[in-house]
Amino acid sequence: MTEPRWLTAQERRAWLALLSVNTLLPAALDAHLTSLNRLSLFDYDVLAMLSEAEGRMLPMKELAARTSASLSRLSHVVTKLQARGWIDRQPSPDDARVTTAHLTDAGWETIVELAPDHVERVRQLIFDALDGDDVQRLAEIGEKIVSRLESDSWIFRDPARAAVAEGAGVASAGAHDGGVAP
Repeated sequence: MTEPRWLTAQERRAWLALLSVNTLLPAALDAHLTSLNRLSLFDYDVLAMLSEAEGRMLPMKELAARTSASLSRLSHVVTKLQARGWIDRQPSPDDARVTTAHLTDAGWETIVELAPDHVERVRQLIFDALDGDDVQRLAEIGEKIVSRLESDSWIFRDPARAAVAEGAGVASAGAHDGGVAP
């Protein structure tokens, strides 16, 4: 039996920091969004992913991948968001066997209304504590980890990421390609 590759003190410190961010950040963002509009962070993510997609629609399978959700969890949430008039489901124009989620005009108005407060909260909790070099390193580190977890992750196909990588930049924080997320 091989000896386990135990974490060094520095690796353990980094791991615990990452684990804590992974636990504390979603809870803080969820509480903030809930206080604004009785909308969970996951609900917001679903609306945001649709707001950034071409035609404000995505196949349910792709939307599930972009939100790290099972199809059953996503279906439940989409049903809830449909009841609020923010999303509708339709057969794909390319393949009637595929169901697509569409952001309605009311859903668009909701995400546009919430995005400035959400982006400000993201800025307060993360980016106000970092300098430009920190942000660059955070992006690089995050992408390295994501590539190990899911090498074909949608973030590697994201047009905003490609624009930044090419030095073109993004028009404004949290608003690219007509979308409003982070």
